[in-house]
Amino acid sequence: WLVLLVLLLVGVVLMALLPSTSTPTNAMGALQPIQSLNKRSTDARFTIVMQTYNRTDVLLKLLNHYQAMPHLQKIIIVWNNIAEPTPQKLWDSLGPHPVPLIFKQQNSNLMRNRLQPFQEIDTDAVLMLDDDTFVSVPDVSFAFSVWKQFTDQIVGFVPRKHVSSKNGAYSYGSFELQNPEISGGDKYSMVLIGAAFFHQRYLQLFQEQDKAVHALVDETQNCDDIAMNFVVSLHLKSNDKTLCNRPSGVFVKPVDMRNLEKDASSSYQGMWHRPKHLLQRSYCLNKLTQIYGSMPLCFSNLMLSQFGFPSYANHKNKS
Repeated sequence: WLVLLVLLLVGVVLMALLPSTSTPTNAMGALQPIQSLNKRSTDARFTIVMQTYNRTDVLLKLLNHYQAMPHLQKIIIVWNNIAEPTPQKLWDSLGPHPVPLIFKQQNSNLMRNRLQPFQEIDTDAVLMLDDDTFVSVPDVSFAFSVWKQFTDQIVGFVPRKHVSSKNGAYSYGSFELQNPEISGGDKYSMVLIGAAFFHQRYLQLFQEQDKAVHALVDETQNCDDIAMNFVVSLHLKSNDKTLCNRPSGVFVKPVDMRNLEKDASSSYQGMWHRPKHLLQRSYCLNKLTQIYGSMPLCFSNLMLSQFGFPSYANHKNKS
């Protein structure tokens, strides 16, 4: 009985020393505000932002796929079909759904509508997706884990580059045009935001750019993704004055990423089909360089893959 009494007393003392389950504490045992816990929760999650135009059937197919993503807080659809109502009622009728879906009706069909700092975004991480792009759940989850290590850069699946000429002009090039023999692998200087994670602060920074940047995007209905790479590069340089400290983006090699454009009943084709698309993007590179007074983009050849260690990026290596 004496031994049992001692054990009971020790148990009571230990219980008294434990923090209350109803009162959150930090590592030092101090009270932690509920607001801090909420922030930690949203920091561990992300928001999908997807702009769409005239592809409602494909959109619903993609929403059905993406709504089941781990760590997804909500989905925001930037609705550029200005003459048509959103399919919100149809979507709600098919519920219940795992995450909230918010349609943002726009007054004009502008490419840069998707780069607004919507008040509904309450996570640090934004996953921006084109409305015809399917990315697998493992690819998204892996990219999100990578972004949490590179939160001030764009982390995505589509790398591109700028190429300089002897006369000082720049051309826009596909990643595949790089020489894999140089520096151990292909180089890229941009990661396109049509399938990429970035910090929500860059949406506000984009809005604060010179109006000439916005005018360029509206004039071409193109190049908002190039402009965003400029914004990120310039932000990185503002914190470190070295010539090329870090590139704007980090390339994650996708395992299963597909374009569903052909599945759209509207047969609407994206802007990349336009004959002048690449010429426009080269024009944007030079115009943006002129607006900002320099070329801030830096090159990288880092590729991160789910299967293997970080390696040199090489499009010819299919393994």
